[in-house]
Amino acid sequence: MSLDLTPLIVTAPGAGSPGTAATMATAPDARAEAATPPATRSHAATTTPAASSRRHGVGFWTVAATFLVAMAYSTVPSPLFPLYVAREGFSTFAVTVVFASFAVGVVISLVLAGHVSDWLGRKAILLPALGLEVASAVLFLSSTALPVLILARVINGLGVGMIAATATAYLHDLHTRHRPGASLRRFEVVSTAANIGGLGVGALLAGVLAQYAASPLSTPYVVLAVLLVVSIVAVALTPETVTRRQVSYRPQRISTGHGAGYLVAGAGAFSAFAVFGVFTSVSPGFVAGELHHPSRALAGLVVFIVFGGAALAQTLTSGMPVPVQRALGLGAQAIGVLLVVAGMDAAGFPLFLVGGAVAGAGAGVQFKAAIGAVTRTAAPAKRGEALAGLFFIAYLGLSVPSLSIGLATRFLPPTTVMTWFAGILLVLLAVLAAAHRRSDLPQLSRCAP
Repeated sequence: MSLDLTPLIVTAPGAGSPGTAATMATAPDARAEAATPPATRSHAATTTPAASSRRHGVGFWTVAATFLVAMAYSTVPSPLFPLYVAREGFSTFAVTVVFASFAVGVVISLVLAGHVSDWLGRKAILLPALGLEVASAVLFLSSTALPVLILARVINGLGVGMIAATATAYLHDLHTRHRPGASLRRFEVVSTAANIGGLGVGALLAGVLAQYAASPLSTPYVVLAVLLVVSIVAVALTPETVTRRQVSYRPQRISTGHGAGYLVAGAGAFSAFAVFGVFTSVSPGFVAGELHHPSRALAGLVVFIVFGGAALAQTLTSGMPVPVQRALGLGAQAIGVLLVVAGMDAAGFPLFLVGGAVAGAGAGVQFKAAIGAVTRTAAPAKRGEALAGLFFIAYLGLSVPSLSIGLATRFLPPTTVMTWFAGILLVLLAVLAAAHRRSDLPQLSRCAP
């Protein structure tokens, strides 16, 4: 799982971040133009640029569709976990271990390969990453044994860690080549929709296929694997935007030593991913068990609404000041988790669903605000390092709370466990609100009319 990486591209052109790619990618074109004889340059200006622009425009939508498919594959297992439990007798804790292994793969990939497309090229990273996703699907199709499922999710995470940063940077490159000098609004909306929207679409598609198609534990993976193969072919035909350079490799540095404000942003990212992690790992089981709705389509719908709410909220709040985004995100998360617990306690599915949508919207906005805060305050030479640290904290939030809930449900009723989770999350949100209030009051006063 990965969320809106737009700020990395738009506002973070520091060392080690994907934002450097757009600047570096334009340099070879400028050098090539300067070296072209005037007569040839004049002819090329009347023919080649228009054709090149069209290719980049088509490539933009090709990469956007590929990004959506890759992220959709990441949430395919979510509505299927109860079926694995029924077939193999897995505990809720075992299911959350499978889920958390995805986060392990993402973190490893972000550190080792999430930044190297800046000098190796976008396609050189995106194509192998899509291949990893296909390999993961093949593993899911080969066996339902727990070790195989864990391995499949780790490989899935390795691919996503490469895809998230690379595809976002690629979309930025293609947008600026297709529409030089134009607003980045299209890029921001499309990248967010493909990234977070894809996570929701994958769960919904898998739930519907598992509910109505034959072989519920196979059909969703077959469909997504075919779409991934088609995406590989399409990306191979898309123009490259980065000229390969010889650079000494080093892993992406991770550091959290960037001041108290950074730790507050990290806590916000942790809380946001905790919400996403719970809904993608254990909520399908809650819907089937506590709420007595075993439909796989409904389980997929829950995840879709959570991520759909996050994507919509990120888009609608993109022009708001960070303090306002923080306030909206914290408030929506708090209200949402309370509604979720109330829905579970009353066995009310509509209330649970509304709570998921509100909590997802709040988590999406909160995470976007956290990234925005870090990109603005980190020193340019440390920005990539700071963002890597932020994602590391965020993915701890994706895995640790889910694992804790899965373990706790072995000893306590699920509703009780979710009530404790909500209480701990509310305390964290209250601490964050107090910390933000101290730092945001001056900014809010400057933003007032």
